[in-house]
Amino acid sequence: MIATSQQTEQYVSFWVDGQLLGVPVSVVQEVLNTQDIARTPRSKPEIAGLLNLRGQIVTAVDLRMSLGLPPLEEDKSSMNVVLRFRGESFSLLVDEVGDVFDVAREGILAVPRTLDAHWLKVTTGVVRQEGRLFIILDVGTVLGLSTS
Repeated sequence: MIATSQQTEQYVSFWVDGQLLGVPVSVVQEVLNTQDIARTPRSKPEIAGLLNLRGQIVTAVDLRMSLGLPPLEEDKSSMNVVLRFRGESFSLLVDEVGDVFDVAREGILAVPRTLDAHWLKVTTGVVRQEGRLFIILDVGTVLGLSTS
C-alpha cells in the first residue's frame, strides 16, 4: 500500500473561465476570499497588484490575464490561491477554488500540442478527471520565474 501513496501527488484545483486547473498542494500556502489589492503602476499586465497578508506583502497575479482570457465580470470577485515559491509569496487570482485531488503520476498525460499557445507554455500535464480535463500549471512559468 505504501507504493501507491508514493505514486500519487496532491493538487489544489480551481476554476478559471470554466476550465479546471491546479497546482501542487506543496506550494499552496492558503486560500483566501476576495482581498483588497493595491494596484502597482508600470507593472506587467498580469500583475494585479499587491496585497497585505498579515503584514506580508504578496504579489497578486491575474491568472485570466496571464492566460489571455477576458477579465472576470465586474459583478464577480476573484478568490486568492496564495503560493509559496522560491522563498516568496504570490497570489493567483482565480474564479473559484475547487477540491484537492489525488492524482496518480501515471495518470498525468503529456500536454496536447493542440492546446492554445497561452495554455501550452504554462502547462506541465493534463489529467482526465470525471469527464473533464484537469490542467496542471507550471507555477514558475505562470509567475514569470521560469528558469528556461
